[in-house]
Amino acid sequence: MTREEQIQAIDTIRKKILEDINLTKVTDEGLEEDIRKAIDSFFQGQYISIGEKADLTDRIYSSIRGFGLLDAIINDDTVTEVMINGADEIFIEKSGQLLHLQDKFESEEKLQDIIQRIVALAGREVNQANPIVDTRLPDGSRVNVVLPPISLKGPIVTIRKFSKEPMTMEKLITYGSITPQIADILKLFVEAKFNIFICGGTGSGKTTFLNALSNFIPVDERVITIEDSAELQIVNIENLVSLETRNANTAGVGAVTIRDLIKSALRMRPDRIVVGEVRGAEALDMLQAMNTGHDGSLSTGHANSTRDMLSRLETMVLTGAEGLPLTAVRQQIASAVDIIIHLSRLRDHSRKTMEITEVVKYENGEILLNPLYVFEEDENSTIEKVSGSLKRTDNEMKNDFKLRLMGYKGKI
Repeated sequence: MTREEQIQAIDTIRKKILEDINLTKVTDEGLEEDIRKAIDSFFQGQYISIGEKADLTDRIYSSIRGFGLLDAIINDDTVTEVMINGADEIFIEKSGQLLHLQDKFESEEKLQDIIQRIVALAGREVNQANPIVDTRLPDGSRVNVVLPPISLKGPIVTIRKFSKEPMTMEKLITYGSITPQIADILKLFVEAKFNIFICGGTGSGKTTFLNALSNFIPVDERVITIEDSAELQIVNIENLVSLETRNANTAGVGAVTIRDLIKSALRMRPDRIVVGEVRGAEALDMLQAMNTGHDGSLSTGHANSTRDMLSRLETMVLTGAEGLPLTAVRQQIASAVDIIIHLSRLRDHSRKTMEITEVVKYENGEILLNPLYVFEEDENSTIEKVSGSLKRTDNEMKNDFKLRLMGYKGKI
């Protein structure tokens, strides 16, 4: 069967199913059986292999109850990102490589229908009045949607997939992102309630690393997570509360921001607050929480270096409090943040931990940083392949008060 014949068969059988069957009253199993009967009827007198019949059944079922063409892509565990630029253009990231798929959606209307199903699953809405939305799939994958007229190429959908199994430090060690010794140090930092920021560029693995780091949180603590779209996979904490922002409705009301959720979380008696990503005025509330007894907070932010993360935090704080003098902002940051971990996606598409830096103090108008671990390439590195590891610097750790408080007497 040619590709054109297959598309024609799917379209014809799907239309017949929609005309003949009341989808609100048929079960998933019943729908699959009806599809198989319709396929038999359509190909009566023609040979069709068992494999082709099963593939047609899956694709027709997906087009009615699932996400159509997207189902097969999403179910492929080797695909890490899906980029849909209108109905006729689909790109995927697979094993670090960007690939252009030959598959297309039947029409822009069909793609719009799938988008509405996706956003409805998380109780969101997207339309011309609200053309940009962040949401998630049931498996936790992050979804961003942009509709026309904002997008000039038709509906744009970007899906960042996440592993079905929560990320652990053991896996990061296996991938070569960190060493067992550094994992032990990070475990100490988390248990001692250091406030930790994870920074890096897009696709550098910030959320993945945050997931792994959160597994070090003691199981008897109360943890509040705050995200734009819930994607953190914290599995070992019983007393866990997950909060998610909400966009305004079509009337422009009802929005719940990260800033609102941080303020609310402070009234929930948290032992720790984990913010998926700080990107705006909520940075001020986050820093104030860290400075008022809510130690052990974890968060991520977009930045190209540890120093750049500090500058970004300054900018974000000032967007929420324009009247604050820069000196006061820097003092807040220096006293609130203990450790910054910088991640990067390198030239061979591998993701590495580039630096673990201690925030020392504010002095003479500047925040002083003390790099503890820095990634160094070794002699095996080439243009195509990066080889190296995190190396301990000669700098002694300055602020070890929290470690001493927990009874740790060793050296970092």
